[in-house]
Amino acid sequence: MIHLTVITVGTLKEDYLKDAVSEYKKRLSQFAKVDEINIKEEPIRNEDDAKEIGRALEAEAARIIQAMPKDSHKIALCIEGKQLDSVGLASLIGEASDAVGKISLVIGSSHGLSETVKKECKTRLSFSLLTFPHQLMRVILYEALYRSFTILAGKKYHK
Repeated sequence: MIHLTVITVGTLKEDYLKDAVSEYKKRLSQFAKVDEINIKEEPIRNEDDAKEIGRALEAEAARIIQAMPKDSHKIALCIEGKQLDSVGLASLIGEASDAVGKISLVIGSSHGLSETVKKECKTRLSFSLLTFPHQLMRVILYEALYRSFTILAGKKYHK
């Protein structure tokens, strides 16, 4: 069984988002072992200070990289990443599963991810040119992962 590690920065606050993530994690459990690691978001006093934001992203990067299983296929979710359709994502998941059996996926803070994290990852993935709140992105990611596994298993969830 494949091992997924989802690394996120910040915590989910709204119960409806927690419930949605929980539901998709439960559905995923028939296909994969899923671990979620939440990294504390660095405080930023001045949202207009690029240096302070950069410092915060680098501090988060150190904790993210430490949390990623070293022998996993690492995927950074970022706006400049490659966009795939559902079948393409399923193919990526299947290939990574066959190659190493472990996948790490990283969702950054509201400021994104440090270039340090992106360089550590084999794949950069974008779900859309649109910007989503990072908390909502967790739900979207888990649904997309569940859809990928149902595609790989030949189930009818994906129409």
